[in-house]
Amino acid sequence: MRINHNISALNAWRSMDQVNQSMGKTLERLSSGLRINRAGDDAAGLAISEKMRGQIKGLETAVKNAQDSISLIQTAEGALTETHSILQRMRELSVQAASDTNTDVDRNQIQLELDQLREEIDRISRTTEFNTQKLLDGKIESFRGTEDIKVVTGGNIDLKVVGVGGAFSATLSSTNANGTYTGTYTITPDVEGTYVVEVGQLQGAETSALDVRITQIRADGTASGIATLGAGHVLLTTTLTDSYTLYSAAGVGTTDFAISTVVNLASFTWDSSTFNIDDFGGSLPLNEIVDSAVVRVEATNTAANQLVFQIGANEGHNIVLGIDDMSAGALGLNEKSLKATDQDSAERSIMIVDAAIHKVSTARASLGAAQNRLEHTISNLGVASENLTAAESRIRDADMAKEMMDFTKQQILLQASNAMLAQANTIPQNVLQLLR
Repeated sequence: MRINHNISALNAWRSMDQVNQSMGKTLERLSSGLRINRAGDDAAGLAISEKMRGQIKGLETAVKNAQDSISLIQTAEGALTETHSILQRMRELSVQAASDTNTDVDRNQIQLELDQLREEIDRISRTTEFNTQKLLDGKIESFRGTEDIKVVTGGNIDLKVVGVGGAFSATLSSTNANGTYTGTYTITPDVEGTYVVEVGQLQGAETSALDVRITQIRADGTASGIATLGAGHVLLTTTLTDSYTLYSAAGVGTTDFAISTVVNLASFTWDSSTFNIDDFGGSLPLNEIVDSAVVRVEATNTAANQLVFQIGANEGHNIVLGIDDMSAGALGLNEKSLKATDQDSAERSIMIVDAAIHKVSTARASLGAAQNRLEHTISNLGVASENLTAAESRIRDADMAKEMMDFTKQQILLQASNAMLAQANTIPQNVLQLLR
């Protein structure tokens, strides 16, 4: 028997110490509710769960973004609802003015109300905003699809494309246009790029031709394959189906064109990712038009100044929304076109207001579709967040039932270790019996 080292007591003490350490960790898990409180508890699990936590937080924020986006859309759509009501009243007044049962004095009174309603549409377009951001003034518009603009003799066509980057194509067509159709449009490139002027399927008189005058094609005023008419001026005259590619440096290009007795105008295509079209149209006067004309602009643009809504946890998880200019001018409701002072003007006003109603209806439908999409997005984000949270919980959270079971076991082991340590400490006392 040895008395310098009590091996049995040391074993009992070591076991009791291990139980104490295990009990301390169990108490920590029970008090925090987490299985992983530090990296040492589960290094791999901690790394995986932290990545999941980032995704979960991103999904939760995306839900808030989508909800804010819906609020923005509802703000814009609410304003357009009032614009719709105003347009319906305008149509009602135009129909009333179209009847010769009204005197000139009556029609003048109707015209006064039309003017006030037009100004209110402009005010709504200027002042509708969300979080100080204007919504209906055309600064976040997307030029796309087909745009029908009603014009009359002596009237103007205002076409505008703001901040166009990337490939852009547009088609102008004139219906029921008799006489001569003339006008100008301006292309303002930001940086060096190229575009194509394409004339296709001109229908009408055999002598129909399209004259395109372009200024500042290059810094030196020249263009490949095109005759130069003085510094910075190029005149391109073509008929039917000819195509030319013009190389444009930074500067302003202005195109004048005239079509005589043509049913369908030409097709103009700009193909470049390096310049913007700041003003398409401006003022296009129609001269000697017997019938009212419909000018159609068909265009697609994928890089306009649009709203981007972040609706996901990662980069690129977004949707884009454009809201067209809803001012009176953009709707074709200018002072010259919206007249009710005589029967013919009132008839044309009905047509113009109908086109404006169609444009507002299209904008509201687009906003409604975007809102429905965002509502489904919110539901999907909620499901994704729920499932990812469940996965993260399985890795990181403590199973309270299991931890309580372990804690009870450790309490029993601790009591047993204490008892065995007390017994082991009595073993050296047996040596005293040998010394008596």
